[in-house]
Amino acid sequence: MHRDDLRNVAIIAHVDHGKTTLVDALLKQSHVFAAHEQVGELIMDSNVLEREKGITILAKTTSIRYRGIKINIIDTPGHADFGGEVERVLGMADGCLLLVDALEGPMPQTRVVLRLALELGLMPIIVVNKIDRVNARPAETVEMTHDLLLELAKHPDQLNAPVIYTNARAGTATVDLRHPGSTLEPLLDALLAQVPPPRGDPLGPLQLLVSNLDHDNHIGRLAIGRIARGTIRQGQDVVRCSEAGIGPPQRITTLLTVEALQRREADSAEAGEIVYLAGLPDIAVGDTVADAEHPQPLPRLEVSQPTLRMQFSVNQSPFAGREATTSSTSRQLRARLARELQTNIALKVADGATADMFEVSGRGELHLAILIETMRREGYEFEVSRPAVITRDIDGQRHEPVEECIIDCSLDAVGAITEALGSRGAQLQTMRTDAGSGARLTYLAPTRALIGLRSLILTLTRGTGVMSTRLVGWERWRTLPSRTRNGVLTASQTGMAVAYGLQGVQERGQPFIGPGTQVYEGMIIGLNRRGGDIDVNATKQKQKTNMRASTEDATVKLVPPRQMSLEECLDFIEDDELVEVTPKGIRMRKRVLIASERIKLRKRELPAAG
Repeated sequence: MHRDDLRNVAIIAHVDHGKTTLVDALLKQSHVFAAHEQVGELIMDSNVLEREKGITILAKTTSIRYRGIKINIIDTPGHADFGGEVERVLGMADGCLLLVDALEGPMPQTRVVLRLALELGLMPIIVVNKIDRVNARPAETVEMTHDLLLELAKHPDQLNAPVIYTNARAGTATVDLRHPGSTLEPLLDALLAQVPPPRGDPLGPLQLLVSNLDHDNHIGRLAIGRIARGTIRQGQDVVRCSEAGIGPPQRITTLLTVEALQRREADSAEAGEIVYLAGLPDIAVGDTVADAEHPQPLPRLEVSQPTLRMQFSVNQSPFAGREATTSSTSRQLRARLARELQTNIALKVADGATADMFEVSGRGELHLAILIETMRREGYEFEVSRPAVITRDIDGQRHEPVEECIIDCSLDAVGAITEALGSRGAQLQTMRTDAGSGARLTYLAPTRALIGLRSLILTLTRGTGVMSTRLVGWERWRTLPSRTRNGVLTASQTGMAVAYGLQGVQERGQPFIGPGTQVYEGMIIGLNRRGGDIDVNATKQKQKTNMRASTEDATVKLVPPRQMSLEECLDFIEDDELVEVTPKGIRMRKRVLIASERIKLRKRELPAAG
């Protein structure tokens, strides 16, 4: 049985190809907002970090109505680090809009997500977006996308994907570039024709696979999923089928469906509908909500394994507790990470070497950085180590993850990027230039060589470079060129940094702090011009004497300090250093703060190394 009054479709694309902008246009043209409402842009990016970074981090669901048919739209992240969000929500859809930039064409994440969608049997629609871009090449983009479909399709019907050309910002779509569109109706017509209606027996025993979780301040935890079979009613008795087995009967206290951007209470919902359930306090992603009398679990969700690991530990710096607004003991950190595991199933957490240390594993650098930034803004303070790759033992040999890295930049930056990637052990696969003085470089490199590369690419290209990666497999561990980072300048005294003391810092290297910054012994305050670490007193005051000084002698000229982002700090530090994260700032420090103790430790390590 199928429902002709409903369609479930996911929008998949690479970062910055216009996914969220297209959803904005669909919502506005379906008249879900009142005439006087000021809705703005990026309507679906409700998370503060999503708006700041300009990327979708969390998968979200909305709906519109077109010609009497309800269309549930699932907006998915476009960054490879958040692939776990995509893997678990694609199962709720029957079709997908494959959004491709008319200039850039299919990118690494496009391939990854499209493979998942086609394996699940989703029917694709090719949407070539940003046709108004300078140097846009829609014909070539369509050809490359068709080649990708031909490579990845699992069923002949998936090759008959219609092609729609859109300008999401203007809210127009057309099937023929010779006839510009005026609305998005051609896209919606293709969606109704290509995406099959959901199938399921509304009279059978209930089955619902939980694909996501949310929280409501009034009704508590919400389980989100699509009804695979049966009908669900408010007040109905159900059971939770988890990895541990079938649990006791529980009652659905609240049943919600999505209408535009609002959740509305419903008395019942049939197979094929995406619903929100309350009343199941222990529910987890991957569990099945089943009929209490005929419990039949669905196959559990499987997501790819993490590739990077780092240590989270309780803050033990001299400034610990000064800036935290939430208690950050080991118990509180453990509880916060446990809450994250309930919704972020691509994350793994294990106990560390000590009671106040945790091993946190994620899909990539950005995946872990977003978690750190979220916890920091919630008021927690803690320390994190440099990310390390997770290796596997295959046939008795040590293997590491390998990624394909694609960099789009201008021609004048190619030399600097080639030098930077070569020094990290990356291997150039292809290089292509276009008529607009742009270049695309494709590299193959171990994941550990790409840590911190994104911020370096932005620096080398003056903010215009775009880097994309995807995991392609595992290869035997090989020796990479050694890191050539210079030594660091560490504070030798605790107190407030002053201009006179910072003058001594900038004479030895590049400062990371400015006057008025509170520092402590062992805190990293600059980059040395040479190898080796140096202790510098940034709190040193100028001695007052009875001798007069000229104006030039009294004036201290300081260079602006280098501002380091969280991702840059994670790449900058070595194994004997940590990043201290607090609600008010980010600092780098030595694991051993006292300089004399660090010297003794190095002396003990030298004989052991010999």
